[in-house]
Amino acid sequence: MLYRSIPGTRLRASEIGFGCGGNAGLMVRSTSAEQARVVARALELGINYFDTAPDYGDGAAEIALGRALRAAGAVHGAAGGPIITTKVEVRRQDLNDIAGHVVRSAEQSLRRLGLQQLDVLQIHNGPVSAPPAMENGDYHTLWLEHFLGPRGAMEGLRRLLDRGLVAHVGFVCRGDDGAEVRRLLETGLFRLINVAYNLLNQSAGGAVPAPGEQDRADVLGAAQRRNAGAAVFSPLAGGFLAGDAVQHALARTRDLASGAGRRKHEQASRFEAFARACGGSIAQAAYRFVLGHRGTTTALGGFSSLEQMEEIVAVTRMPPLEPEVLALAMAPPRQDAEVSP
Repeated sequence: MLYRSIPGTRLRASEIGFGCGGNAGLMVRSTSAEQARVVARALELGINYFDTAPDYGDGAAEIALGRALRAAGAVHGAAGGPIITTKVEVRRQDLNDIAGHVVRSAEQSLRRLGLQQLDVLQIHNGPVSAPPAMENGDYHTLWLEHFLGPRGAMEGLRRLLDRGLVAHVGFVCRGDDGAEVRRLLETGLFRLINVAYNLLNQSAGGAVPAPGEQDRADVLGAAQRRNAGAAVFSPLAGGFLAGDAVQHALARTRDLASGAGRRKHEQASRFEAFARACGGSIAQAAYRFVLGHRGTTTALGGFSSLEQMEEIVAVTRMPPLEPEVLALAMAPPRQDAEVSP
């Protein structure tokens, strides 16, 4: 395993990280025995970066991760020990005292994980320029002023930093938020962002997004310039870059029925030549592309099984992509890739 420094910290994260989200399902819907087996193997393979959140199974993923790490004898805080990132979801009912909610949520996460301190705590909402509706418990976005203002998210994060309950803080980027992401990075508080970056949407790395895709506005470059790291999620574009592998029973079903789903499936097929030039599977090629960006600190794998994890960890032993191979990945999308809704 290779490791990359999180800028502005003493942390060195494995370039393949372990995502505990619901899409893969392992840390939410599998048995505790299987969770322990896969986490123990992840540690053996050199994975030390684990990403979770209260929303993943309503706290179940945090509990499962803490239990699996203890079963493996992993010592948090020790040299080479696991690096734990979790998050805070801000919902409409929390808006009157966001700072207080951030503190309470972190305290609850610490209890579920069985830790005294979090390495990184992130706001799970992405910043936006105007107040979002936040209907039906939605937490995907949060008005920028609710980050920056009195009793806002940043105030809560600072309280946790001052108390030593959190070592570093970050936030999640949701797309079409370049100006807001840069405003938060300018504060100097944040050491890590989470951002989607993959072959189907390369805009976080500076490419122009395809029509209808979110613009992630080179936020990987913006983080680099502000001495912040980046954990890349969705490197397989929600499973569309997993190739022809049979979808695991624990994973959420890929959307192949809608026009958007069919379009992504068609777009993914144009990277077959890139995958062949890389050698290995298309999933491995997708991870190599993500790790090829100098702003990527860790690529978060959403693993449903031990076999999937071992396939992706093999990427860390592969050489960097040659420029002519990388050019295949960065070619503009075909105009005939459109699929009728």
